[in-house]
Amino acid sequence: MRDEPTGGRDAATWSPLDSDGWYAARNATTALRDALVRAGLEKDFPYLRADLNAFGHGLVELGRVSPDTAERLAELLRLALASGFGAERDGLGRAPTTTDEHKGRT
Repeated sequence: MRDEPTGGRDAATWSPLDSDGWYAARNATTALRDALVRAGLEKDFPYLRADLNAFGHGLVELGRVSPDTAERLAELLRLALASGFGAERDGLGRAPTTTDEHKGRT
């Protein structure tokens, strides 16, 4: 314990900036924020933020929204799906995302 080598790194010095998960969450949150601004919903998602869980996996926190906001978001999704959004799916059955475009960027 006291005599164990630390390799120059101490768990207490870990930073989210050392995590790929943090950058993925931040990029996805930024993309969602920009889309919400374009849709006029920027004030309806006050809890939107990038986060990491205890395992270093990136998460996007949407938070609580009003029923009216949820209905508006549902309508935007219905319109996007009706216009063909998501038609270009990859081999895993998912549409390309902004996060995919920024892979490898920091």
